[in-house]
Amino acid sequence: MTSRDRATNQLVDYKNKVTEVESVTTAYGNQISERAATLTVGPRGPVLLQDQNLIDELVHFERERIPERVVHAKGAGAFGYLEITDDITRYSAAKVFSSVGKKTPLGVRFSTVGGESGSADTARDPRGFAVKIYTEDGIWDITGNNTPIFFIRDPILFPSFIHTQKRNPQTHLKDPDAFWDFMSLRPETMHQLLFLFSDRGIPDGYRCMNGYGSHTFKLVNKDGKSHFCKFVFKTNQGIKNLSAQKAEQLSALDPDYSIRDLFNAIADGKHPSWTFYVQIMTAEQAAASKFNPFDLTKVWPQGEYPLIRVGKMVLNRNPENYFAEVEQIAFSPAHMPPGIEASPDKMLQARLFAYGDTHRHRLGANHLQLPVNCPFKVKNYQRDGPMCYNNQGSAPNYFPNSFGGPQNDQVAKSLDPPFAVSGEAYRYDNRDDDNFTQARVFYQTVLKKDEQDRLIENVAAHLSGAADFIQERQVKLFRQVDNQLGERVSQGLNTLKRAKANL
Repeated sequence: MTSRDRATNQLVDYKNKVTEVESVTTAYGNQISERAATLTVGPRGPVLLQDQNLIDELVHFERERIPERVVHAKGAGAFGYLEITDDITRYSAAKVFSSVGKKTPLGVRFSTVGGESGSADTARDPRGFAVKIYTEDGIWDITGNNTPIFFIRDPILFPSFIHTQKRNPQTHLKDPDAFWDFMSLRPETMHQLLFLFSDRGIPDGYRCMNGYGSHTFKLVNKDGKSHFCKFVFKTNQGIKNLSAQKAEQLSALDPDYSIRDLFNAIADGKHPSWTFYVQIMTAEQAAASKFNPFDLTKVWPQGEYPLIRVGKMVLNRNPENYFAEVEQIAFSPAHMPPGIEASPDKMLQARLFAYGDTHRHRLGANHLQLPVNCPFKVKNYQRDGPMCYNNQGSAPNYFPNSFGGPQNDQVAKSLDPPFAVSGEAYRYDNRDDDNFTQARVFYQTVLKKDEQDRLIENVAAHLSGAADFIQERQVKLFRQVDNQLGERVSQGLNTLKRAKANL
């Protein structure tokens, strides 16, 4: 057994912990005399309906799956803490930041985005990076990715975008026509496309990638002054990525590669960690910015808005039960304690609603009462509903009241200052905003020559599966980023076509 890794040896480790074998019971606690046989009339006779052991087993088995997540269906989870190493109370009065050295428990779920629950961990796909911090002022969720940007900037397109990442409604196959048709019709996808087809498109496990809150948020200090911010987690293990060839091998040999790697590292005491930073922008800087700071397809250049260290995230515990602690963990960017607020980011505004609504569909109206999602304390006027456990006893269930029910929090009120909005309400089409400047910087200055070569090879291989007219439209967009990029992708496509014709 010594040659087996910790994940493979899990059941043996459990057996070694058992000091006394207990009696098996039904779900309602009654002991069972014979677990491996149903109650029948004679050894060959029919089963009796009165066999409650069988009924109890079947009715639960038929209901033990909940709807899988529409996106981020497959993932891994772990638990640990956030330790504050630097003082940022000048920016935020959130209690999680109140003192240097403070440690707050948290849970993290890493995931692929487009694949189903049984898909391979090594797909070329963004990675979800969601953090649930159990603060004394309630849950704080940071629902991000391993890239600082996203494909689209208007939430009305999100369902359509995800449909292109999923399966064709007739063939039930991944469809390169759908993928590249959407990308070539929405040029704001270019920045994220270049990230996706670069080396960072396939991280080497979850420990060796960065995490980004992606959206713009707002921090409020004790004086009610606000600053816009971005949240960034930099891996302390170093960035590591898989080649397309290695990823393809692992998809066949070990499709659960990333889940296994994270579990074994924590079980072996090699606790992964990330340094936590914020980027800060004043309201005046936001108003004067040449780019829209609330546009999810844009980064904040670190030369202008440098990383400010906040703390360190450490993962030191594996889940005891995957379903209870990973499948049922529910993140929402709407979960923000006083001192942290939303910004005008359009994608964020939609996600504030959509995530909670998804959890109510998947897990039920009282999903926040599940232990992995539950804040330390909840005092409100919500009651009842399916699977309600903490129904707040005999406290009044209406507001206002004269009988000692919870009241408005004055500290939270001071951290909820008014904010100005202006402009005419309209459905603004932003497809022609600047879609190429930052993508050009990424391609020309961030990527080294060999990284550019691999990006072009990866793009050509994937784009070659799309219809000719879609290829031509997409190549024109690549030329707007960099003429050489478009030319080399076009050459790569022609080479692949000739090779296919000679087969």
